[in-house]
Parts: sequence; C-alpha cells; structure tokens
Amino acid sequence: MKYELQPAMPPPSNLIGVVGWLRKNLFNGPVNSVATIVIGFFLISFMVPVIQWIFIDSDWIGDSRDDCTSGGACWVFIISRLDQFLYGFYPEAELWRLQLAFFLLIGSIVWLVMPQTPKKGLVAVWLLVIYPVAAFFLLYGNSFGLIQVETHLWGGLSLTLVLAVVGIVASLPLGIVLALGRQSEMPIVRSVCVIFIEIWRGVPLITVLFMASVMLPLFFPEGMSFDKLLRALIGITLFQSAYMAEVIRGGLQAIPKGQYEAADALGLGYWQKMILIIMPQALKLMIPGIVNTFIALFKDTSLVLIIGLFDLLAIGQAANQDPKWIGYSTESYLFVALMFWVFCFSMSRYSQQLERKLHTGHGNRA
Repeated sequence: MKYELQPAMPPPSNLIGVVGWLRKNLFNGPVNSVATIVIGFFLISFMVPVIQWIFIDSDWIGDSRDDCTSGGACWVFIISRLDQFLYGFYPEAELWRLQLAFFLLIGSIVWLVMPQTPKKGLVAVWLLVIYPVAAFFLLYGNSFGLIQVETHLWGGLSLTLVLAVVGIVASLPLGIVLALGRQSEMPIVRSVCVIFIEIWRGVPLITVLFMASVMLPLFFPEGMSFDKLLRALIGITLFQSAYMAEVIRGGLQAIPKGQYEAADALGLGYWQKMILIIMPQALKLMIPGIVNTFIALFKDTSLVLIIGLFDLLAIGQAANQDPKWIGYSTESYLFVALMFWVFCFSMSRYSQQLERKLHTGHGNRA
C-alpha cells in the first residue's frame, strides 16, 4: 500500500480573519460575550454624540461667535486665538524668534532620536550646553541687536515647553548627584542629601511655587530682584530633582552587588565605576520611572498659574473670560487637554521604544 502525504487543509473560515479575531478576543465565552455587548453598548451610546459634537456638527470657519451656528463645537474660537494659545503675549513681530528656538530644539531632538544620524555626541553637547544659552538670548533678547521681551509676555504652549524642558534637563543630573550622595559613605554628604530630598518631597509643588514667587524676594537684599519665571524654574527644578533622585536610587539598588565588586576588582575608582559600570545599567533599568517623572513634571507646569504666569492652561482660562466668547470653555479645555496628551503620549511611546531597543522591558528580561 502506498501512502502519500496530503497537503494541509485550510483552517475553518470562522477561525481566521476578522471573525476569527472577534471569536478569540471578544466572544470566547459567555461572560466575555456579555461583557463585550454591554461595554460596546455604552461606548457607542457615549462616543456617537461626542464625535457628532466634535466633528460632524462643529464649526471651523469664521472669525466671531456669530459663525458658530451648527450646534456643535465652535472651533472658530480656538482658531481665532491660536497664536495666543501657542505664543502667549509674545510680540507678533518677534514670533520668528520663538519659532526658530523651537525649530532648533525639535530638530536636535529628532536628530538624536533617529538611529541612522551621525555625530550624535556633538548634537547632544549642542543641545545640553550651547542651545540653552542660545535659546535664552533668542527669546529674551536685549543683546545681539534683538529687542528685549520681558518674561511676563511669554505664555501659552511655548512657556509650558520652556518650563518642562528646563526642568527635565536640569533635574536629571541634579537627581543623579543627589542619589549618589544619598548612598555615599561620607556621613555629612549623605545627611545633606537625605535632608534635601526629604524636605522637597514633603512639600507640595504649589507651595514651592508660592514660596519662590512671594516669600523668596522678602529675603533678598534691598534693590535685588530675580525674574519671576527664573524663580519658578528654580523651584520646579529643585522639587523634581528630589523625586528624580529617589527614582535613580531605586535603579542603583537594583544593580547586583557583583557588578560593584567586579568594578573594584578591575581597579576602577569611584567615579570610573559609577560612570562606566553602574550608572548606565541603573539608568536603563529606570527608564519607565524617569519618563514617568518627566510626564508628571510636564503636567505640573500648569501650576505656575497661581503665581501669575500664563502657561497653556492659564491662557485657555483667560480666553474663557473674554466677553466675546463666553460659553465656549469646553472647546478651550478640550484643546488644552489634547496638547498635554500629545506631548505626554509622545514621551511615553518613546520610552517604550527605548526600552525595546535597550532590552530593559520586563517582557524582554523574562
């Protein structure tokens, strides 16, 4: 008898394609089927009116509230005030300075993020050392022939980005120093770092900003003053550095003792051991925690509203008080929420990509 291997039969049509995915993920049992139907009913009941209000019945073209007649969202309100949402009260003739500064910032970040771009080290030095100085003179002016633009005119999304970027760039190295100091074997250094971290972690950020804005000038000598924005930046940086230090300390404690002993066996000094062996491993482990702190910092920048700085949220609230646009605060808050979500989600996605690239995710380590 001759046996011939028959070709494999295709799977049943109800196990592949869209039907197969639905059976496997949404209707793979009585409980899941009922839950899918109930949740789907509530999602459709909620999402259909929302989508209709945001997109279908909305108004996009016009320059006054008289153009909002469709009964949906009035995006004319946002479009007519878009410059204020983005740039605050920065003089219109000088907007090119803001745009150039953020173009350079975004271009540098994209250069560093893209895997195939060369000279990343030089771009990193430019971004961390030269760019902050250049951006300050570009935005503030009063030198190189540029007119001075006081910081109380800065606002909107640009001010939010300034607060977030400066806070992120400054708090990370300060947090590393504090974390190393807290683990130091020198009692004075360790005590100073512990006291600093515990004090700043025990105080709400809103109190720090209030102290920096109202109380701190009382301790300055007569005739001496600091810019309000600078005081807010210092307060945010010190506050976030305390949290960053604890995140990094957690990463340092996760490094096996053998790594320290191996570095000692190689004859490396303390700073060589930390820079070449320990800290790279700790930072890779702490990518989720570090990015989580960055996201929290980005959202906390909205608290500068209480000291009179008009960030993106404050600009939205000020626009809501305009008598010409009373009644359109929902559109304003939706736009502000969308802007915050875009930046926070982008940071989150990049951190996940970085985890996969460095193989530090829990799934990769399992």
